[in-house]
Amino acid sequence: MQTIERVNAILDCFTLERPELGVREAARLIGLSTSTTGRMLAAMKELGILTQNPTTHTYALGGKVLKWAGVYSETLDVRARSMPMLEELHRSTQETISLYVMEGNERVCVERLESPQNVRIVARVGRRLPLYAGSAGKVFLAFLPEARRDEIIRHTDFKPLTSNTIVDEHALRDELTKIRRQGYSLSRGEWLSDAAGVAAPIFDQSGLIVAAVTISGPAQRFTEEKVNQYIPEILHVGEQISRYLGYLGRY
Repeated sequence: MQTIERVNAILDCFTLERPELGVREAARLIGLSTSTTGRMLAAMKELGILTQNPTTHTYALGGKVLKWAGVYSETLDVRARSMPMLEELHRSTQETISLYVMEGNERVCVERLESPQNVRIVARVGRRLPLYAGSAGKVFLAFLPEARRDEIIRHTDFKPLTSNTIVDEHALRDELTKIRRQGYSLSRGEWLSDAAGVAAPIFDQSGLIVAAVTISGPAQRFTEEKVNQYIPEILHVGEQISRYLGYLGRY
């Protein structure tokens, strides 16, 4: 178990901002000695999990990780079934379209179609975000079973990501009640100060929320007129995908 946790810690160190790591930097990030970290990095390289630059001797993610990611993406049923509707929504709005699923008490982006416009909001695939900030996160919280929602809120460390982040539990619960009533969620500058978004839930055949679809973009482009245009579009897409997944309830 300790070895698995250490491998996981090493893999978590690699990001788009930090795609390569030396032994000393990796050791500092995971809190192990350079000798132990060096042995683990070398072993992961032999297994194809990492590659090593022959000149700088730094490590980067290897092809095996890409293989795993491909298997995950292709077998994620909601993603596969969503793509035609996401692409149509992308064409009609010309904004960034994202698909999120829940992992633990966070949401993770599993698909995104970037806006073709010069100024856009990029929702990086694989990025994890809290549930209390942003339209997609609030949709998950709003439509989760009550006991699960209460559990997440109870264990949430509300930190302001921007000046607009909802950090008061009572205010958040009021917002979630509103979202359940109207069927969609709006956000403006909650996790990224210049971003705005609208999100709708996706349900499976048992009526549980399994994903959230969002339209997002720069806040200045999300005028009241535009948002009112996007709401019926995203509700329609959420309902379409839910039907494909076998949802027969009232949307």
